[in-house]
Amino acid sequence: MRWLASLGGLGFLRPAPGSWASLAVLPLALLGPAAAAAAAVLLAALGLWVLSRLAPQERDPPWVVIDEGAGMALALAGLSAASPEGLAAAFLLFRFFDIAKPGPVGWAERLPGPAGIMADDLMAGLFAGLCLQGLSGLGLI
Repeated sequence: MRWLASLGGLGFLRPAPGSWASLAVLPLALLGPAAAAAAAVLLAALGLWVLSRLAPQERDPPWVVIDEGAGMALALAGLSAASPEGLAAAFLLFRFFDIAKPGPVGWAERLPGPAGIMADDLMAGLFAGLCLQGLSGLGLI
């Protein structure tokens, strides 16, 4: 269970395990938005299942990064093309929303249990994906 929650051990890399997990998911963009969205759903469901069985001592242990994987995959679903600029924007936007936790992202984090651990990253991914859509519509990525 710890192996799954840490995305194959990425959660134990230092510094910034969430960033390592987010970077590891970037290749999903090469498969297209539909595959990234499907991966987000799969990782979210797997994350909820695994976290409900782990009962971590901490609220959101730093080694649990399956939530970052799911959120980053959701952000990539908003990326229409896997250009270097688009991938950089996806990573930076997702990490911004995940770390800054503006508005609904912070609210989602306060949900109890596994739902709270997963929800803030999914919300961050949603916001990042919407921003990517806007940037794409403006021809910036």
